[in-house]
Amino acid sequence: MFFEILKKYISALSILELIILAAGYGITFSDAFNPPFTDIVLFSGVFYLNTGIALFVFFRGQTRDPESQTFHSLVAVSLKFLVELAIIFICFIIAKKNEMQSVVLFFVLYLSFTLFF
Repeated sequence: MFFEILKKYISALSILELIILAAGYGITFSDAFNPPFTDIVLFSGVFYLNTGIALFVFFRGQTRDPESQTFHSLVAVSLKFLVELAIIFICFIIAKKNEMQSVVLFFVLYLSFTLFF
């Protein structure tokens, strides 16, 4: 049961990732907002992995007793948040990707993957 539910959500997450990559590829040809496609692939791939891991932890906890369910939910949300903070730190401070396109792209992808989970 755990793997069936997880497989359903991971497949929906994969469809979201493909839609984001297709839309990102289309956006790279616009004149107004032209982020590099490598940034789109990098950010969306990291968010995809992060959300997949959080879903795994969350649904793993759903097969446990109620106290453990709460703990797994808290760990999943906290892990997702901390990894996203690390992404911000690495990309914007260490890699110096502080152009407007990268910042807007990060927050749009952050919002879309956060609303999924």
